[in-house]
Amino acid sequence: MFGSGSSQVRVLLASVLKPVDDTRMRGKFAETLRERPNVQVHIAGRAAANVQPPSPAAAKGQVGQHPIFQGSRLSLGRLVAQWRYWQLLQKLRPALVIVHAPELLPLTLLWQRLGTGRKFIYDIRENYALNVRTQRVYGGLARRVLAGGLRWVETLAAQNGSAIILAEASYADELPYLRPQPAGRVLVLENKYQPTPNESFAPHSLPAPGQPLRLLYSGTISELNGVWDAIALARQLRPAWPGGVQLTIIGFCQQPDLLRRLQEAVAQHADWLKLTGGADMVPHAKIVAEIGLSDIGLLPYRPHTSTERCRPTKLFEYLAHGLPILASPNPRWQALIRQHGAGLPVDFAQPLDGPALVAELRRNNFYPNGIPADALWASEGKKLWLLLDSLV
Repeated sequence: MFGSGSSQVRVLLASVLKPVDDTRMRGKFAETLRERPNVQVHIAGRAAANVQPPSPAAAKGQVGQHPIFQGSRLSLGRLVAQWRYWQLLQKLRPALVIVHAPELLPLTLLWQRLGTGRKFIYDIRENYALNVRTQRVYGGLARRVLAGGLRWVETLAAQNGSAIILAEASYADELPYLRPQPAGRVLVLENKYQPTPNESFAPHSLPAPGQPLRLLYSGTISELNGVWDAIALARQLRPAWPGGVQLTIIGFCQQPDLLRRLQEAVAQHADWLKLTGGADMVPHAKIVAEIGLSDIGLLPYRPHTSTERCRPTKLFEYLAHGLPILASPNPRWQALIRQHGAGLPVDFAQPLDGPALVAELRRNNFYPNGIPADALWASEGKKLWLLLDSLV
């Protein structure tokens, strides 16, 4: 079994834009790997606040953290990150690399080719080529070239990697290079919530009449993810809720112009609108704390081909904490929300009938059967161990 022998098995989890304390790499994969005493875990990624200096030795039970990138996503630092990643591969000599970013695949494939017995797993967190083609972050020619390059290198990874992990089940149908694959080489591990030790959960109750209703928008701040729609809903709901409405936006915004406009809006409505993070990455523990202080979580995603078949991380975070949810009418999300009585659908693109929504919120008994177990990472962790054991 993987990591159950007498010798140490060294594993490197690697990304560029995701921080070394990223919830999927650090909070889920690394914590799962630490369960076995002879697995030594290292993480490479973006520098993050409150992270200890790199610990090359990775003492027993600890995780070696290696920041290889800092700065904006369009900076030359991403090229420097490639060099640092290559140096880390030579220094650590891992038995297994789990790659969480497609831009690290070329060097990973080279590393594999230059040695014997070297194994890597590619963790597909997004349909990257589709995102590049449809989200219009890049110009026309650059968009086509980048999307084509991504699909080419991901195809090589699928052919040469020991396994492929998918953060979304829908990727199995969307990504042509995954068909056909031998049985057991493709595994779905959704971004379910990994509790901290001794963390307890209970469904949230809505505040009593006269108390403010605290709404939450958490995670990546973008127009596509509906940040303006969240603000519009809060503004329309305020007159209808006795005690008023407060909206907290917490997360990281990669778009300077959007951040500037958002900061202006916060300054104009400081009595009910709050922004935490914005220009800075927010520690996940701070987001979890904000979930605990909130009454309703918002999923105001705008319809888009890059997100319509995905189930966002914050959906599982809200479910795990028993936080009532107002979500866009996406069938994949609403099926899960209805199954657990966790919230209501809202068309954020349409004018809101505030009194009607307040009445519906008051009528509902959210989470009648308690916290849903299928929102937690434990089941995914078991699947990860089965995969790793099959590689030995």
